[in-house]
Amino acid sequence: MQEPTLMRLTTQRQIILEELLKVSSHPTANEVYDMVRKRLPRIGLGTVYRNLELMAETGMILKLEVGGTQKRFDATIQPHYHIRCLECGKVDDIDIAVQQDINEAAAQASQYQILGHHIEFTGLCVDCAGSDQTASIN
Repeated sequence: MQEPTLMRLTTQRQIILEELLKVSSHPTANEVYDMVRKRLPRIGLGTVYRNLELMAETGMILKLEVGGTQKRFDATIQPHYHIRCLECGKVDDIDIAVQQDINEAAAQASQYQILGHHIEFTGLCVDCAGSDQTASIN
């Protein structure tokens, strides 16, 4: 994982970060825009997109590019894993230890300098699993 670099924390970036810290839903840029617009009604969607990308590039936030879906953003920058519902696309954190031995195994199996890894678990969230079970009973 890259270390955060120094970046001027503008009012817009501060509000984007505050809104991201309020949720654990790993929102899309459009969802962040909707959240931020309540506090900054005149902010543009392009401004939110640019700031999210810049904040991710500098390590202030994480950009998740999971399962071919829209990019999602996460204020938790410590290494951790995610789980995505294959039915509704919901993304959650999964509370298991980050497996550092994978990095060492990858380094031994390749000539790359391994900087990190991303693992995405997939499954059905409680809501979707419940609706699938209900549908299969009927």
